[in-house]
Amino acid sequence: MTLIAIVLATLAAGLGSVWIAAALMRSGIGREDSRFGAQHLLSLAAGALLATAFVHLLPEAFESQINPKALFVTLLLGLVFFFLLDKAELWHHGHEHRHAPPQERGHSHGDGHHDHAPASQGHGHAHHHNTAGGWSLLTGDSVHCFGDGILIASAFMADMRLGIVAAISVLAHEVPHHMGDLVVLAGNDNRSQRGVALLKLSLAGAVTALGGVVGYFLVSSLDGFLPYFLAIASSSFIYVALADLIPQLQRQLTARQTVQQVAWLAVGMVVVSAVSTWAHGSHGHAGHDHTEQHEGHGGHEAHDGHEGHAH
Repeated sequence: MTLIAIVLATLAAGLGSVWIAAALMRSGIGREDSRFGAQHLLSLAAGALLATAFVHLLPEAFESQINPKALFVTLLLGLVFFFLLDKAELWHHGHEHRHAPPQERGHSHGDGHHDHAPASQGHGHAHHHNTAGGWSLLTGDSVHCFGDGILIASAFMADMRLGIVAAISVLAHEVPHHMGDLVVLAGNDNRSQRGVALLKLSLAGAVTALGGVVGYFLVSSLDGFLPYFLAIASSSFIYVALADLIPQLQRQLTARQTVQQVAWLAVGMVVVSAVSTWAHGSHGHAGHDHTEQHEGHGGHEAHDGHEGHAH
Protein backbone atom coordinates (compact mmCIF):
# COMPACT_ATOMS: atom_id res chain seq x y z
CA MET A 1 0.00 0.00 0.00
CA THR A 2 2.78 2.43 0.90
CA LEU A 3 4.67 1.70 -2.32
CA ILE A 4 1.54 2.34 -4.40
CA ALA A 5 0.97 5.63 -2.56
CA ILE A 6 4.59 6.64 -3.21
CA VAL A 7 4.33 5.87 -6.93
CA LEU A 8 1.06 7.79 -7.28
CA ALA A 9 2.34 10.77 -5.27
CA THR A 10 5.66 10.98 -7.13
CA LEU A 11 3.90 10.78 -10.50
CA ALA A 12 1.50 13.51 -9.38
CA ALA A 13 4.40 15.70 -8.26
CA GLY A 14 6.68 14.98 -11.23
CA LEU A 15 4.19 14.97 -14.09
CA GLY A 16 1.64 17.23 -12.43
CA SER A 17 4.13 20.06 -11.98
CA VAL A 18 5.05 19.91 -15.69
CA TRP A 19 1.45 19.89 -16.90
CA ILE A 20 0.36 22.60 -14.48
CA ALA A 21 3.29 24.75 -15.63
CA ALA A 22 2.28 24.25 -19.27
CA ALA A 23 -1.37 25.09 -18.48
CA LEU A 24 -0.40 28.25 -16.57
CA MET A 25 1.81 29.43 -19.42
CA ARG A 26 -0.95 28.79 -21.94
CA SER A 27 -3.42 30.76 -19.84
CA GLY A 28 -1.01 33.67 -19.60
CA ILE A 29 -0.35 33.38 -15.86
CA GLY A 30 3.17 34.45 -14.96
CA ARG A 31 3.38 37.33 -17.41
CA GLU A 32 3.96 40.88 -16.26
CA ASP A 33 0.43 41.92 -17.22
CA SER A 34 -1.10 39.02 -15.30
CA ARG A 35 -2.69 39.59 -11.89
CA PHE A 36 -1.19 36.31 -10.72
CA GLY A 37 2.49 36.53 -11.62
CA ALA A 38 5.62 34.47 -11.13
CA GLN A 39 6.38 36.28 -7.88
CA HIS A 40 3.18 34.87 -6.40
CA LEU A 41 4.09 31.35 -7.49
CA LEU A 42 7.55 31.69 -5.96
CA SER A 43 6.12 33.01 -2.68
CA LEU A 44 3.59 30.19 -2.54
CA ALA A 45 6.27 27.57 -3.18
CA ALA A 46 8.67 29.04 -0.59
CA GLY A 47 5.96 29.06 2.09
CA ALA A 48 5.01 25.46 1.34
CA LEU A 49 8.61 24.25 1.50
CA LEU A 50 9.43 26.04 4.75
CA ALA A 51 6.24 24.84 6.45
CA THR A 52 6.87 21.26 5.32
CA ALA A 53 10.42 21.28 6.67
CA PHE A 54 9.94 23.09 9.99
CA VAL A 55 6.39 22.12 10.95
CA HIS A 56 6.20 18.54 9.68
CA LEU A 57 9.42 16.76 8.67
CA LEU A 58 11.75 17.98 11.42
CA PRO A 59 9.29 17.42 14.30
CA GLU A 60 8.71 13.90 13.01
CA ALA A 61 12.47 13.28 12.92
CA PHE A 62 12.98 14.60 16.46
CA GLU A 63 10.25 12.36 17.85
CA SER A 64 12.63 9.44 17.43
CA GLN A 65 15.04 8.25 20.11
CA ILE A 66 18.04 9.55 18.15
CA ASN A 67 20.23 12.20 19.75
CA PRO A 68 18.95 15.64 18.59
CA LYS A 69 22.53 16.83 18.13
CA ALA A 70 23.10 14.08 15.55
CA LEU A 71 20.00 15.20 13.64
CA PHE A 72 21.08 18.84 13.73
CA VAL A 73 24.49 17.83 12.38
CA THR A 74 22.75 15.88 9.62
CA LEU A 75 20.64 18.93 8.82
CA LEU A 76 23.74 21.12 8.67
CA LEU A 77 25.65 18.67 6.49
CA GLY A 78 22.63 18.41 4.23
CA LEU A 79 22.56 22.18 3.73
CA VAL A 80 26.28 22.20 2.92
CA PHE A 81 25.83 19.27 0.53
CA PHE A 82 23.05 20.98 -1.43
CA PHE A 83 25.08 24.19 -1.50
CA LEU A 84 28.03 22.33 -3.04
CA LEU A 85 25.69 20.52 -5.43
CA ASP A 86 24.27 23.86 -6.50
CA LYS A 87 27.75 25.32 -6.98
CA ALA A 88 28.76 22.33 -9.12
CA GLU A 89 25.69 22.86 -11.31
CA LEU A 90 26.42 26.57 -11.64
CA TRP A 91 30.00 25.76 -12.59
CA HIS A 92 28.71 23.39 -15.26
CA HIS A 93 26.50 26.09 -16.76
CA GLY A 94 29.24 28.68 -16.61
CA HIS A 95 31.67 26.33 -18.31
CA GLU A 96 29.12 25.61 -21.02
CA HIS A 97 28.41 29.26 -21.69
CA ARG A 98 32.01 30.33 -21.93
CA HIS A 99 32.25 28.11 -24.99
CA ALA A 100 28.97 29.28 -26.47
CA PRO A 101 28.78 32.07 -29.07
CA PRO A 102 28.28 35.53 -27.56
CA GLN A 103 24.76 35.83 -28.94
CA GLU A 104 23.79 32.59 -27.23
CA ARG A 105 25.09 33.55 -23.81
CA GLY A 106 22.38 34.58 -21.49
CA HIS A 107 21.55 31.66 -19.31
CA SER A 108 22.60 33.90 -16.49
CA HIS A 109 21.97 33.05 -12.90
CA GLY A 110 22.28 36.65 -11.83
CA ASP A 111 23.47 36.69 -8.27
CA GLY A 112 24.29 33.00 -8.32
CA HIS A 113 20.81 31.59 -7.83
CA HIS A 114 18.59 29.78 -10.29
CA ASP A 115 15.85 32.02 -11.56
CA HIS A 116 12.67 30.00 -11.78
CA ALA A 117 10.49 32.85 -12.96
CA PRO A 118 9.12 32.65 -16.50
CA ALA A 119 10.89 34.55 -19.23
CA SER A 120 8.37 37.34 -19.26
CA GLN A 121 9.32 38.03 -15.65
CA GLY A 122 13.01 38.13 -16.36
CA HIS A 123 13.79 34.44 -16.35
CA GLY A 124 17.51 33.92 -16.21
CA HIS A 125 17.55 31.23 -18.90
CA ALA A 126 18.53 32.35 -22.36
CA HIS A 127 16.34 31.46 -25.28
CA HIS A 128 19.00 29.53 -27.12
CA HIS A 129 17.81 26.16 -28.29
CA ASN A 130 20.98 24.29 -29.12
CA THR A 131 20.67 20.53 -28.68
CA ALA A 132 23.49 20.21 -26.17
CA GLY A 133 21.98 22.87 -23.91
CA GLY A 134 18.52 21.29 -24.09
CA TRP A 135 19.74 17.82 -23.21
CA SER A 136 21.91 19.26 -20.46
CA LEU A 137 18.82 20.90 -18.96
CA LEU A 138 16.80 17.67 -19.23
CA THR A 139 19.61 15.67 -17.62
CA GLY A 140 19.78 18.10 -14.73
CA ASP A 141 16.01 18.03 -14.35
CA SER A 142 15.97 14.22 -14.35
CA VAL A 143 18.59 14.02 -11.60
CA HIS A 144 16.72 16.65 -9.59
CA CYS A 145 13.41 14.79 -10.00
CA PHE A 146 15.06 11.51 -8.98
CA GLY A 147 16.22 13.16 -5.76
CA ASP A 148 12.74 14.60 -5.16
CA GLY A 149 11.33 11.08 -5.48
CA ILE A 150 13.66 9.76 -2.79
CA LEU A 151 12.72 12.63 -0.46
CA ILE A 152 8.99 12.02 -0.99
CA ALA A 153 9.47 8.30 -0.34
CA SER A 154 11.31 9.05 2.90
CA ALA A 155 8.39 11.17 4.08
CA PHE A 156 5.86 8.46 3.17
CA MET A 157 7.86 5.84 5.07
CA ALA A 158 7.57 7.99 8.21
CA ASP A 159 3.87 8.84 7.88
CA MET A 160 1.31 8.91 5.08
CA ARG A 161 0.35 12.52 5.76
CA LEU A 162 4.00 13.60 5.68
CA GLY A 163 4.33 12.00 2.28
CA ILE A 164 1.30 13.84 0.94
CA VAL A 165 2.56 17.15 2.30
CA ALA A 166 6.05 16.56 0.87
CA ALA A 167 4.62 15.69 -2.55
CA ILE A 168 2.51 18.86 -2.61
CA SER A 169 5.53 20.96 -1.60
CA VAL A 170 7.65 19.42 -4.35
CA LEU A 171 4.89 20.07 -6.88
CA ALA A 172 4.54 23.69 -5.74
CA HIS A 173 8.23 24.55 -6.11
CA GLU A 174 8.64 22.65 -9.39
CA VAL A 175 5.85 24.53 -11.20
CA PRO A 176 7.72 27.86 -11.61
CA HIS A 177 10.90 25.90 -12.34
CA HIS A 178 9.24 23.97 -15.17
CA MET A 179 7.67 27.14 -16.57
CA GLY A 180 11.18 28.42 -17.13
CA ASP A 181 12.34 25.09 -18.55
CA LEU A 182 9.52 25.09 -21.10
CA VAL A 183 10.57 28.55 -22.24
CA VAL A 184 14.16 27.37 -22.68
CA LEU A 185 13.21 24.23 -24.58
CA ALA A 186 10.52 25.70 -26.82
CA GLY A 187 10.83 29.47 -26.74
CA ASN A 188 8.09 31.99 -26.10
CA ASP A 189 6.56 31.99 -29.58
CA ASN A 190 7.72 28.69 -31.03
CA ARG A 191 4.43 26.78 -30.91
CA SER A 192 5.67 23.91 -33.07
CA GLN A 193 8.23 22.99 -30.42
CA ARG A 194 5.97 23.31 -27.36
CA GLY A 195 4.52 19.81 -27.72
CA VAL A 196 7.97 18.26 -28.06
CA ALA A 197 9.27 20.28 -25.11
CA LEU A 198 6.29 19.22 -22.98
CA LEU A 199 6.90 15.56 -23.84
CA LYS A 200 10.63 15.76 -23.02
CA LEU A 201 9.99 17.54 -19.74
CA SER A 202 7.23 15.06 -18.84
CA LEU A 203 9.67 12.18 -19.29
CA ALA A 204 12.12 13.95 -16.99
CA GLY A 205 9.33 14.53 -14.47
CA ALA A 206 8.38 10.84 -14.57
CA VAL A 207 11.84 10.04 -13.17
CA THR A 208 10.42 11.26 -9.85
CA ALA A 209 8.50 7.97 -9.63
CA LEU A 210 11.70 6.02 -10.22
CA GLY A 211 13.32 7.92 -7.37
CA GLY A 212 10.30 7.13 -5.22
CA VAL A 213 10.61 3.39 -5.83
CA VAL A 214 14.35 3.44 -5.14
CA GLY A 215 13.74 5.52 -2.03
CA TYR A 216 11.13 3.05 -0.79
CA PHE A 217 13.49 0.08 -0.92
CA LEU A 218 16.43 2.15 0.32
CA VAL A 219 14.60 3.43 3.38
CA SER A 220 13.04 0.00 4.00
CA SER A 221 16.47 -1.60 4.16
CA LEU A 222 17.76 1.22 6.41
CA ASP A 223 14.70 1.62 8.60
CA GLY A 224 16.70 2.75 11.63
CA PHE A 225 18.08 5.69 9.64
CA LEU A 226 14.65 7.10 8.72
CA PRO A 227 15.01 10.19 11.00
CA TYR A 228 18.26 11.02 9.19
CA PHE A 229 16.49 10.76 5.83
CA LEU A 230 13.84 13.16 7.13
CA ALA A 231 16.55 15.60 8.26
CA ILE A 232 18.15 15.45 4.81
CA ALA A 233 14.78 16.00 3.15
CA SER A 234 14.26 19.02 5.41
CA SER A 235 17.67 20.44 4.49
CA SER A 236 16.76 20.15 0.81
CA PHE A 237 13.47 22.00 1.26
CA ILE A 238 15.06 24.67 3.45
CA TYR A 239 17.93 25.24 1.02
CA VAL A 240 15.66 25.55 -2.02
CA ALA A 241 13.39 28.00 -0.19
CA LEU A 242 16.07 30.21 1.39
CA ALA A 243 18.86 30.06 -1.21
CA ASP A 244 16.83 29.74 -4.39
CA LEU A 245 13.26 31.02 -4.16
CA ILE A 246 13.28 33.79 -1.54
CA PRO A 247 16.31 35.65 -3.04
CA GLN A 248 14.24 36.05 -6.21
CA LEU A 249 11.65 37.87 -4.13
CA GLN A 250 14.20 40.39 -2.84
CA ARG A 251 13.43 43.08 -5.39
CA GLN A 252 12.45 46.73 -5.22
CA LEU A 253 8.69 46.48 -4.94
CA THR A 254 5.86 48.72 -3.86
CA ALA A 255 4.30 48.29 -0.42
CA ARG A 256 1.29 46.62 -2.03
CA GLN A 257 3.43 44.11 -3.93
CA THR A 258 5.40 43.33 -0.77
CA VAL A 259 2.17 42.65 1.14
CA GLN A 260 1.09 40.35 -1.70
CA GLN A 261 4.37 38.44 -1.47
CA VAL A 262 3.98 37.94 2.27
CA ALA A 263 0.34 36.96 1.81
CA TRP A 264 1.17 34.28 -0.77
CA LEU A 265 4.01 33.06 1.44
CA ALA A 266 1.46 32.62 4.23
CA VAL A 267 -0.96 30.92 1.81
CA GLY A 268 1.70 28.31 1.03
CA MET A 269 2.16 27.61 4.73
CA VAL A 270 -1.58 27.44 5.39
CA VAL A 271 -2.21 25.10 2.45
CA VAL A 272 0.45 22.67 3.69
CA SER A 273 -0.94 22.77 7.22
CA ALA A 274 -4.51 22.28 5.98
CA VAL A 275 -3.55 19.29 3.85
CA SER A 276 -1.61 17.82 6.75
CA THR A 277 -4.59 18.24 9.09
CA TRP A 278 -6.94 16.62 6.58
CA ALA A 279 -4.57 13.74 5.90
CA HIS A 280 -3.92 13.29 9.61
CA GLY A 281 -7.65 13.09 10.28
CA SER A 282 -8.29 10.38 7.71
CA HIS A 283 -5.09 8.49 8.43
CA GLY A 284 -5.17 9.00 12.18
CA HIS A 285 -8.50 7.21 12.61
CA ALA A 286 -7.09 4.06 11.05
CA GLY A 287 -3.95 4.42 13.10
CA HIS A 288 -6.03 4.79 16.24
CA ASP A 289 -7.90 1.58 15.48
CA HIS A 290 -4.65 -0.18 14.80
CA THR A 291 -3.25 1.02 18.11
CA GLU A 292 -6.29 -0.17 19.99
CA GLN A 293 -6.05 -3.57 18.36
CA HIS A 294 -2.37 -3.76 19.19
CA GLU A 295 -3.01 -2.78 22.80
CA GLY A 296 -5.85 -5.30 23.07
CA HIS A 297 -3.66 -8.01 21.63
CA GLY A 298 -0.89 -7.11 24.07
CA GLY A 299 -3.36 -7.14 26.94
CA HIS A 300 -4.53 -10.65 26.06
CA GLU A 301 -0.94 -11.85 25.92
CA ALA A 302 -0.21 -10.33 29.32
CA HIS A 303 -3.38 -11.87 30.78
CA ASP A 304 -2.51 -15.31 29.40
CA GLY A 305 1.02 -15.03 30.72
CA HIS A 306 -0.27 -14.05 34.14
CA GLU A 307 -2.58 -17.07 34.30
CA GLY A 308 0.22 -19.39 33.21
CA HIS A 309 2.47 -18.00 35.87
CA ALA A 310 -0.20 -18.48 38.57
CA HIS A 311 -0.75 -22.04 37.49
